[in-house]
Amino acid sequence: MDLSIIIVNYNTKQLTLNCLESVYQSITDYQYEVILVDNASRDDIVDVVRNTYPQVRLIANTVNLGFSKANNQGMRITDGRYVLLLNSDTVVETDTLDIMLRFMDEHPTVGASGCKVVLPDGSLDKACRRGFPTPSATFFYVSKLSKFFPKNSRINAYHREDLDPNEAYPIDCLVGAFMMVRREAIDQVGLLDERFFMYFEDTDWCYRLQEAGWINYYYPKTTILHYKRASSRHKPFRIIYEFNRAMALFYNKHYKSKYPIWVTGLMYMGIGAKLFAAMTFNVVSKMIKR
Repeated sequence: MDLSIIIVNYNTKQLTLNCLESVYQSITDYQYEVILVDNASRDDIVDVVRNTYPQVRLIANTVNLGFSKANNQGMRITDGRYVLLLNSDTVVETDTLDIMLRFMDEHPTVGASGCKVVLPDGSLDKACRRGFPTPSATFFYVSKLSKFFPKNSRINAYHREDLDPNEAYPIDCLVGAFMMVRREAIDQVGLLDERFFMYFEDTDWCYRLQEAGWINYYYPKTTILHYKRASSRHKPFRIIYEFNRAMALFYNKHYKSKYPIWVTGLMYMGIGAKLFAAMTFNVVSKMIKR
């Protein structure tokens, strides 16, 4: 098996069916398999997939285990030379799998690769090629200062808008919506860290891959469509909390020991302030809508 594609579904029935249809319309000589992990969706997606795509390998969870655990469930039953994390709210082009697999075969030092990801309005999903969220990069991002200096590689070190999205290059972070990873790299660094329920698990994986000597590569010679946050839009408070918790977890895991205590204090204060502001905005918005 050349490629094992893992799709995690949570209440995104139609989007997931669209994603599967796009995958099975792929034109390639490579062999691939699809593993769908359902996180206790409240619809009949499992039965529909069994009837419509009997070739899909299904894992039906009775509770929502989160993105990391569900992907790891899928990875544990795969044997492809490459593993592709693919969001359920994406649509791939007919040549996407072929182009990315050929790229990986031709570049054995690349541990993980990602293609160009665009949103429904045609704009770039900035998450598809990012820098690591170092304390300085996080400060400029959270404070919004990066918006005023989009071409400054130091100030815009997180979203890297100084880089041409149509050019190929090594990059710190790819996005878990489409991330193709070499089996040897996974064997070396391990699976996703299951402490991340959702958010930053892809960043953490990219960090560990790079630390182990692998190259993460952005390769925009093919494009996918991403209907972002489709499975999370109905639970804003949980999503806000998980994002900020994941940010703190990533900092504690990779940066806390490398920076003085005052930097850690500022990071905690910033994350706390961001969480409070987001929660407050959410409450006020709901009150206004009423």
